[in-house]
Amino acid sequence: MGVEAGAQAARSRALAVLRIRSRALAVALLPAAVAVILLAGDSTGHLVGPFWHAVRWVVTPVAVLVLLAAGVIALVVARARPAVTPTVPVPEDSAPDLYRMVRDLADRLDVPAPSAIALTPDCDSWLEDRTHPSHGPPAHENRDEIAGVRTAHRRATTAPVLVIGSPFLWWMRVGELRAVLAPVVAGTGPSAHPDIAAARRFVRGLDAAVAVASTPARCPLTRGVCAGLGAVARLLLRSCREHAALMERGVAAAAAERAQAVDYGLRIVAQEQVGLAYAGWDRLLTRVALPAWRMGRWPSRLDAGVVAALTELSRRDRLAEGFASRLGERPACDLLEEPGAVDEAVSLLAARLFHGGPAETGPDWSPVDWQEYPEEVVDRKWRTDAARLHRVLDTLGVTRSTDPAVPAPDGPTLTRVLAHLSTPPGAAPVPSESGGTAPGSPVPPEGEDESEAENERAAALAAALTAQLAREEAAPAPRPTAADLAPWDDTALPLFPLQPPRTARELLTDHVTAMVCCAAMDTAGATPGLDWLDGPTLLIDGDRAADLTPRVLSLVEDGDPGPLRAWLRESGIRPEKPVRLV
Repeated sequence: MGVEAGAQAARSRALAVLRIRSRALAVALLPAAVAVILLAGDSTGHLVGPFWHAVRWVVTPVAVLVLLAAGVIALVVARARPAVTPTVPVPEDSAPDLYRMVRDLADRLDVPAPSAIALTPDCDSWLEDRTHPSHGPPAHENRDEIAGVRTAHRRATTAPVLVIGSPFLWWMRVGELRAVLAPVVAGTGPSAHPDIAAARRFVRGLDAAVAVASTPARCPLTRGVCAGLGAVARLLLRSCREHAALMERGVAAAAAERAQAVDYGLRIVAQEQVGLAYAGWDRLLTRVALPAWRMGRWPSRLDAGVVAALTELSRRDRLAEGFASRLGERPACDLLEEPGAVDEAVSLLAARLFHGGPAETGPDWSPVDWQEYPEEVVDRKWRTDAARLHRVLDTLGVTRSTDPAVPAPDGPTLTRVLAHLSTPPGAAPVPSESGGTAPGSPVPPEGEDESEAENERAAALAAALTAQLAREEAAPAPRPTAADLAPWDDTALPLFPLQPPRTARELLTDHVTAMVCCAAMDTAGATPGLDWLDGPTLLIDGDRAADLTPRVLSLVEDGDPGPLRAWLRESGIRPEKPVRLV
């Protein structure tokens, strides 16, 4: 499909959407037209008599009600605020080189330049129309200047905003970013067509009207009006859904075809970097950022972190030589005047979108630099998890000493955890501090598999941990004030949660691992560390303890402490010594 063919297909579908709008208007005006004919017939002496008089009394009120309803629906569709993607705006004075590159690219493609540039904490780029009346004029324009220069106003209200994925700016080189943005910027050409723009405004208005109608209402009359509004908006939206989808497909095809002549060879290489950036960004968010977010800290340099993560990935995959030559070129973030400030703003937005949180920093929501991450996040996370594990053991009545004749140590120990999860099922029940039998340690029936009995004890502890964590997360949080809410905060945060809740067995594994790491730090001189791809890691003599997880799983899943105890001896870790908790 060529440029003209794609544009023509998009325009024809846009006309189909506009025809649906015209038909809806005709249906709304039909009762009024009939009423006008009946009233005109009475005044001219043609439609007279009791029958026509009764018809006039029925049709006229119906026409008035339909007109009022149509007016309300049209007003809501025209004025309802369409959904706007949360982004970080980039004013031109903070990135003149980036704006210059985009404008040069638009000139090469012979399309209008985007009206503004914004960044999103995601690996994607697109054009977004923000010219709806409720949005007001663009932030970088002056109202008086717009009123005085009508052409500037028209250009600002027709050109969409270019939204760029922030990881692209930090990972890609300038040429690669230009090649990736070429087909996106080319989409401003079809967007400037009046039919396509009108069709898009109509569809966005319908979508916004459905959202308005879905808002809970207190008054029964308001609920009835919202129900009617929502029914009409959904009907119209279903009618033009296929045409709108085909219109956007035609716009994308025309834009891609137009961009073929711009940096075609470089764009093939750049597309490989898009996939690589997405993989590194996903690992960084789920393995590195999420542990910090869960404890009220948000890394303030996520985009710089994705560069470190991808560099580490290239080193592990033995691609460092090829990547080293590529990293010698100018990075696209150099197009920004203050990359650090932009990275911090995008990092805070990412924390709000993917995890939820306040719009500004505070005592329980503060930024953390990468240099401080091991001490401020990793160490605190492990000690918090270890403390929770021992609180749950206390709740279950598990004794702190494995030998009733030996007094319990003054602090929590790793030995207590090992003994509880690895007590042979045929042994006598473990006595609790209160003198009873510790829950979760039954003697298995004759013939039952040993590992299944041990799994029952681990499952009981995992269930108690899950319940405890759920109670902590359900604690009431301070309600945000009106000043904290952004215009797009019409749903509960997070808008895009990173991963589903962890299973009970995963929680238990994480807590036991945290206890092992605390014992290693307090008794063997180990230190917390940060792995760019795997997140928090334990460093023993400066080397990463990569063989710890399978040994913890052997204890949790099979009730076998042998591999973990052997590893503790080899590493010089003393499980019987108390550790410091939060």
